Amino acid sequence: MTDGPADDRERDAAMSELLGIRSSIDNIDAALIHLLAERFKFTQQVGRLKAAHGLPPADPERERRQIARLRGLAIDAHLDPAFAEKWFNFVVAEVIHHHEALAGGAPGTAGDER
Repeated sequence: MTDGPADDRERDAAMSELLGIRSSIDNIDAALIHLLAERFKFTQQVGRLKAAHGLPPADPERERRQIARLRGLAIDAHLDPAFAEKWFNFVVAEVIHHHEALAGGAPGTAGDER
């Protein structure tokens, strides 16, 4: 026998728990967006400094060190290190794009945060 009052209460309790978990996920997503925004403010500063001094937009050696560091942090946090590396590579590609735009002087393309 299913769909009785006990089943309805269990389903309602599960839905309530689900809503609470989703609310926590939404809060974490918001925090991640704010953290990424802060990170990009600093990478814009790096890009302007590199552009002003003729430094290359990319730093493969630093990227290699960061990947190794982040993979270790991911393992410690029980997160798939391959996922952490993919995330970092995605972010670095965007940062390099911004740095190249700054070096080329393309107006408005690199998020001019001063």
